[in-house]
Amino acid sequence: MASLVYPKTPSLSSSSSLSSTAPLLRPSIFFLRPKSSSSRLPTVRAKIREIFMPALSSTMTEGKIVSWIKSEGDTLSKGESVVVVESDKADMDVETFYDGILAAIVVNEGETAPVGSPIGLLAETEDEIAEAKAKAASQSTGPPASSAPKVEDSAPVPVPASASAPAQTVATYPTTPGKVVATPYAKKLAKQYKVDINKIVGTGPFGRIKPEDVEKAAGITTTPKSNVAVPAAAAPSSPPKAAASFPEIPGSSVVPFTTMQAAVSKNMVESLSVPTFRVGYPVGTDALDALYEKVKPKGVTMTALLAKAAAMALVQHPVVNATCKDGKSFTYNTNINIAVAVAINGGLITPVLQDADKLDLYLLSQKWKELVEKARAKQLQPQEYNSGTFTLSNLGMFGVDRFDAILPPGQGAIMAVGASKPTVTADKDGFFSVKNKMLVNVTADHRIIYGADLAAFLQLFSKIVENPESLTM
Repeated sequence: MASLVYPKTPSLSSSSSLSSTAPLLRPSIFFLRPKSSSSRLPTVRAKIREIFMPALSSTMTEGKIVSWIKSEGDTLSKGESVVVVESDKADMDVETFYDGILAAIVVNEGETAPVGSPIGLLAETEDEIAEAKAKAASQSTGPPASSAPKVEDSAPVPVPASASAPAQTVATYPTTPGKVVATPYAKKLAKQYKVDINKIVGTGPFGRIKPEDVEKAAGITTTPKSNVAVPAAAAPSSPPKAAASFPEIPGSSVVPFTTMQAAVSKNMVESLSVPTFRVGYPVGTDALDALYEKVKPKGVTMTALLAKAAAMALVQHPVVNATCKDGKSFTYNTNINIAVAVAINGGLITPVLQDADKLDLYLLSQKWKELVEKARAKQLQPQEYNSGTFTLSNLGMFGVDRFDAILPPGQGAIMAVGASKPTVTADKDGFFSVKNKMLVNVTADHRIIYGADLAAFLQLFSKIVENPESLTM
């Protein structure tokens, strides 16, 4: 559960000698109580509070309103669920941190909003409902469509800073001294463009710094149609190329990505920036198959067996469990958290078996069953899908004999497990026999993991699988 209601910073006249003691809190999945002032100045209490779109994961930039549990005019109690938000990984109930009345819904069901933007307003009493509705109407009302400049269907043209549109009056709001209030994406842009966010004047509600404010401070202009930021002073040396177009196929239809599918697409593109390599290794499975038949009636799955074997091998080869976050250093993870790819309706998610090396096989299997049920119901908590240090993808259950997996961002390696099939082998004396073998391929980040590292890891993994007695200890 995440509480989403923040107090607004009260407005004081310029002649007043009092400063607001109610701090602005930056949008986040966690919502804190306002700190009490150490001074003896009276506290000015806000009567209308905004409900913000929370950041439900580290990769979430916007969220979709699945449903409003409460309706406008409903009285809310602290800790009560108000709205269901769809992130890039799961659906989560959002609860209020304050008592009050849901005065206005700013973002309706089925609509999306950036992280940190208001999605509803909470009034303290019925007297403030009309004012809250007026504020909601002003926030949801944008400039007329006719006022926007027309842009041709061809590629957007960068706009020089000197040729900007006539200046518009922008409402400014008082802020608490020493407090910087900005959306998460605005802070990310400020770091990317190396702009001091403390010197930016926000144009959002109550002085909140928006991404557009950061781009303006960095000398970046954004074209109306493509929303692609370009340096204002940099004039193109040649005309921009038109976007690639594909012929339409008769009878085809376009279906937009869901939030989860968009997140998967983004992660896959991000993975292309990591230099990876792949190593394959055949592993005998006769002993593992025999063990599986014994423990299957007790609820143990093959996925749990493979995750346990991988975790035990990672204990001896911590570099395969490491991460390269900045391109300059190793990050060794003290925990071995095995993320396992699971296909669900409309997407793909990787529930995480945390501390897989420390759990016994039966507890690991029970935990895995719970995670799969929560994943299919889209009820996973963020730490249950974003804390993996090594990923396992098992398509062998579908009969796939071999495949390569794409390395997830933020991890050092991913293991792709193929199906176990009868294979003719020859021993050192030249005698032939038929044994069950599966092909395991590991994709790794070559900045921190080298071929010898993977070879040694796979040799140990093979020994554990071919002599699986240690898996049940």
